[in-house]
Amino acid sequence: MKLLIVDDHPVLRDGLVALLQQANPDTTVLQARNASEGLALAEGCADLDVILLDLEMPGMKGLEAISEFGRKRPDVPVIVLSSSEDARDVRQSLASGALGYVPKSASQQVLISAIRLVLNGDLYVPPLILDDRSLQATPETGDAKPERASTLTQRQIEILRLLSEGMPNKTIATRLDLSVKTVKVHITAIFKVLNVANRTQAGVAGRKAGII
Repeated sequence: MKLLIVDDHPVLRDGLVALLQQANPDTTVLQARNASEGLALAEGCADLDVILLDLEMPGMKGLEAISEFGRKRPDVPVIVLSSSEDARDVRQSLASGALGYVPKSASQQVLISAIRLVLNGDLYVPPLILDDRSLQATPETGDAKPERASTLTQRQIEILRLLSEGMPNKTIATRLDLSVKTVKVHITAIFKVLNVANRTQAGVAGRKAGII
């Protein structure tokens, strides 16, 4: 696994490197002091798996950086790692394209679990912030309207059907002759179209919309 940490605090970066390599000795970790350095590294690293991104850094700010990473490397998921526990920052990060949000106050195991979850094609939002009333899902969450669901491509509908059957990304990729990264990109798009946060909700929304 290869990760990119984008944070302006070297002590924090070094600590994360030690943690990630302890959890998985085969992990390679790249480091960047700001978003511009991170974008350059990401563009030059074809086998990058995930990006850990701070929100508050000199130069390009985190929300703008999320969008830029999404534009230049749409195949690589971004997880925000921030000192902020403000629900508005969570909403804005996810709306900008992040697939996870982990407060820096979270435990090491939470971070590792969040990375694994996102790499499996799901979203990660900390329970503490999900409990905030200002972050509660809208009435439409998990209840996709037909016109919204109809914007899914035929390939995305095929993937939605398979993930609703409980198939992991690798199996879906093999079944449809796609790369695992391509499947992850499609799943991210499916979640956004259906306004859901995980695979179970996607299956429920797809069935309610009558597309699977």
